[in-house]
Amino acid sequence: MNRPEVQAWLDRYLDAWKRNEPGLVEALFTGDAVYRYAPYPAAGVLEGIAAIVAGWGEHDDAPDDWQASYEVFAVDDDRAVAIGTTRYFAKGDQAEKLYHNCFLLRFAPDGRCSEFTEYYMLEKKV
Repeated sequence: MNRPEVQAWLDRYLDAWKRNEPGLVEALFTGDAVYRYAPYPAAGVLEGIAAIVAGWGEHDDAPDDWQASYEVFAVDDDRAVAIGTTRYFAKGDQAEKLYHNCFLLRFAPDGRCSEFTEYYMLEKKV
């Protein structure tokens, strides 16, 4: 993988999140992919494409509820690091939240992701 290929994958990731269509999610990951999206323990780990697609479908992030931007930080062969931010807009009695994200990615030869690990920090408002 190279920087433009990883950035294209990140752009497709955002599109799949916005549109929440199973086919778009399936196209991002290998059949045996591991998707780590929440702090440990294993509650935030999905294994296999069926679990990943089902897990994405359980979230109710409407496209107008959030905005995100991710960019490639580093690429080394089949591994990449991406950084960015995710902003959830104020809704009802919930305040706006801004997360700083770091993705650790491993790719298969066909450009699909086989391992996805997300680390994030909530920016505290002062």
